[in-house]
Amino acid sequence: MKNLFFYTSFTLLGLFGCVSEENPGDTGAEMISIPTQGTTSPNTYPGMTLVWSDEFNGSTLDQGNWTHETGNGTNGWGNNELQFYRPQNTSLQNGNLVISAKKEAFGGRVYTSSRIITKGKQQFRYGRVDIRAVMPKGQGIWPALWMLGSNFDTVSWPACGEIDIMEMIGGNNRENTVHGTVHWEHDGKHAEFGGNYTLPSGTLADQFHVYSIVWDSTTIRWLIDNKQYHIIDTTPAQLDEFRRSFFFIFNIAVGGNWPGSPDGTTTFPQHLIVDYVRIFQNN
Repeated sequence: MKNLFFYTSFTLLGLFGCVSEENPGDTGAEMISIPTQGTTSPNTYPGMTLVWSDEFNGSTLDQGNWTHETGNGTNGWGNNELQFYRPQNTSLQNGNLVISAKKEAFGGRVYTSSRIITKGKQQFRYGRVDIRAVMPKGQGIWPALWMLGSNFDTVSWPACGEIDIMEMIGGNNRENTVHGTVHWEHDGKHAEFGGNYTLPSGTLADQFHVYSIVWDSTTIRWLIDNKQYHIIDTTPAQLDEFRRSFFFIFNIAVGGNWPGSPDGTTTFPQHLIVDYVRIFQNN
């Protein structure tokens, strides 16, 4: 997501259908159905140590890990997005983080959502990141699980670097494709390099998938359900951004330059459901 506002195998769960979730984490939060099927990932990898995770098992978002970014940003967070970000659209439900995009008037906008970041609290350089999640869907819906360079406040974007672990663009039969991208500054200008993978059947909103990157001093690889679909060589000097620390950002945008606006086919609310985020580093 552009931001111009400055244990060795995976297991497919054999449970089908959805269950109604009870006891949402935040008072007044909507109870939603959490899919019970999909892919999961191991708790360990050979030669690696789990250095940080959030399993979202509490009743409220862990403020030691996350901060809410609020408002509508400058020029819709640099992308002409239509939502107003507010904390009330985040909840924890039965061990899952739920970010909800809603059609409701607030702050001069007609849509609301949430955007949470680990900036200043959790930042990392290199490792394997696994995020198990279910996507929302619909025209104009734009979920992203991504990272920005920790020096963002000093050098701004794109000089800080950006790693999009995954993005999905809703509508027009696009919900079956995951996108993985990096953004950086090249000779004073914005540069980007991305790849994507399309599911053989179904959509990213049907069940849980595990979105991963494997990142070291020379490459970043993107995987879905442990299948690699994209890689970049980061050894050139112009890609030095990716040899520094980064923090996480999770959000749903509504509208914007890439997905376009919602239309009559879009239903609300829509939910981004995250079971866990884990980062492993070499021993």
